[in-house]
Amino acid sequence: MKKIIIGTLFSFALLLTNTPLARAAKPLSSGGQPIGGTSVVGNDISYPQCGGRLPSGQAFGIVGVNGGLANTNNPCFTTQLAWAQTSTGLASQPKAALYVNTANPGHASTVWPTSNIADGQVIANPYGTCDGSEGAACAYVYGWTRAYEDATIRSVPAPAAFKWWLDVETANSWSSTDLNANAASLEGMTEYFTSIGAKVGLYSTSYQWGMIVGALPAASNLNGLESWIPGALSIKGAQSNCKNAPLTVGGRVSVTQYVSKRLDYDVACY
Repeated sequence: MKKIIIGTLFSFALLLTNTPLARAAKPLSSGGQPIGGTSVVGNDISYPQCGGRLPSGQAFGIVGVNGGLANTNNPCFTTQLAWAQTSTGLASQPKAALYVNTANPGHASTVWPTSNIADGQVIANPYGTCDGSEGAACAYVYGWTRAYEDATIRSVPAPAAFKWWLDVETANSWSSTDLNANAASLEGMTEYFTSIGAKVGLYSTSYQWGMIVGALPAASNLNGLESWIPGALSIKGAQSNCKNAPLTVGGRVSVTQYVSKRLDYDVACY
């Protein structure tokens, strides 16, 4: 039986860890928004904000599609996506983007695959044939299937039009011994999203990424993807994190995150 890593969310006042930041060109108030003038700071929100007051004047918004696990729904997704689409667009990031939970739960999942077939489709699997075991082949199918569901059954309009961020955190279930299988799950998700013409990015800290994925082979489709880096406690810290190394070879840090007064703020790095 493989060991599963289960952690806690890194940000959003220890509730949310999945948010990108937009570059702040003006002084900020204590709440994180620029003083006097139009905001160029983004926010991200998800199911914990259901029924709550949402930020306003954000330059861009990133909305969680899931309800905390990779195979669940955010019950407020439609309303929150409409909020994101009211963003000012005064940043290099799209006005509205999405993020999804990721995992490699193995047999702890009730929807763990047993073949290379998902939703009646035969998946071209670079890891070979999935036979129901907890290796990379079935992890790839698991990730592909979760991405397919995110795009087709979770009320996302025109899924190819959005940038999809993969939230890679120890808060979800991963193998502690087979990092290759963990990477395969993310590669399966990336393959599906890119196959429909969508852009894909990675959200994680370097520490969590190292624990979950580690080094990648040169052929991995995760190489070259944009990185969204959390962990800052201020706008200055987030801007400084724009200089960090990306999560994968050939990528770049395009968004960083900081937390202020129980809200995630996102800064665009270029």
